[in-house]
Amino acid sequence: MTNANMKQHVETRLQKQPGSRSEATWRYAVAGLSASLVGLGLARFSYTPLIPALIAAKWFSASDVVYLGAANLAGYLAGALAARATASRIGAVRALRAMMLLATLSFFSSSTPLSFAWFFAWRFLSGLTGGIIMVLAASVILPHVSAARRGIVGGVIFAGVGLGVAASGTLVPLLLQQGLQQSWYGLGVLSAVLTLASWWNWPAEARADATSSHHAKHRSASPAARALLVQYGLNAVALAPHMVFIVDFVARGLGQGIAAGSRYWVLYGLGAIVGPLVTGHLGDRSGFGPALRAAFLIEAAAVLLPTVSTAPLSLIVSSVVAGGFTPGIVPLVLGRIHELVPHSTEQQRATWSHATTSFAVFQAAAAYGFSWIYAQTGGDYPVLFALGGGAVVLALAIDLGLALTTRKA
Repeated sequence: MTNANMKQHVETRLQKQPGSRSEATWRYAVAGLSASLVGLGLARFSYTPLIPALIAAKWFSASDVVYLGAANLAGYLAGALAARATASRIGAVRALRAMMLLATLSFFSSSTPLSFAWFFAWRFLSGLTGGIIMVLAASVILPHVSAARRGIVGGVIFAGVGLGVAASGTLVPLLLQQGLQQSWYGLGVLSAVLTLASWWNWPAEARADATSSHHAKHRSASPAARALLVQYGLNAVALAPHMVFIVDFVARGLGQGIAAGSRYWVLYGLGAIVGPLVTGHLGDRSGFGPALRAAFLIEAAAVLLPTVSTAPLSLIVSSVVAGGFTPGIVPLVLGRIHELVPHSTEQQRATWSHATTSFAVFQAAAAYGFSWIYAQTGGDYPVLFALGGGAVVLALAIDLGLALTTRKA
């Protein structure tokens, strides 16, 4: 027996023991959380509170900063498209480790504004790491998790996104007190520590079954799976008003100032930490189809709430719930994919890759489209929230319509 076979045999024996299997499951989940925190949480959301400092320090102009933010979205889409090819070439776990290293390097490289092109390239690469991590992290871990715990483990993995949002409103301002360059260093050190801590906690990759892979390539997706891709994209549109405009809406639209707007962003971040844990648990308990329908309904109410009331309590509820669903929708969609494609790991990975791409495309379109609508309407924020709420209502209508059609058939 070779060393590789012996290691796999020992791991298999250990995972048959309930205690050791449970311990391994949570080690995998923490590795996934670390990856999503680095590549999705910090690499994306830490940039937002750094924008005023970048402009004040004259590193870049206000217009340049917008394009640099867009570079991260473009990189995320490229990462979602390239993830499966990267995994097939070097292995999914190696790809995840490499992306965490690249994200870490991007923080240190951003500490010196050598040129706009230099900074743009590193913002693009930081987005690329997020797209690849989003596609690969859960697909590497969840096959090693029992079906009854996939929701909560998926929730732990993507709680890293919420931690990144929370850090953007708390840790980054503290780092900025030391200086802009020191802030990038601090983010780089944190990213390096998380990368090192997760390095040996990823599961061993299972060898793909050739027959399963062959059938996965030729099996067409079910109508429910295709509809889910559209629903996930519409969900990205629904999240855009809060993700992009909530701080500005409170600060300038309601005239309450930047400090008040920042407090709602922190609430949004707190919701994003708890959200995936709650939705994942709900999916495990009730099934991911019903949980997803309930999520769409609750999310629609939260996104539409600012169009009805701008009282502090309404804005608090809206911010926390919308923040919760920013990463909280992910374990629900992942779990639903496992329900719709139950027997092929390869097909599950392919469907999740397509879903992530759909989300990235709709998200980028919404970010630019809503910015254009905002400019054309002279800053009419309620229109943006109404469009976002309409998008998730449409996602719910598609789901209910498909269920009704299937039942009649």
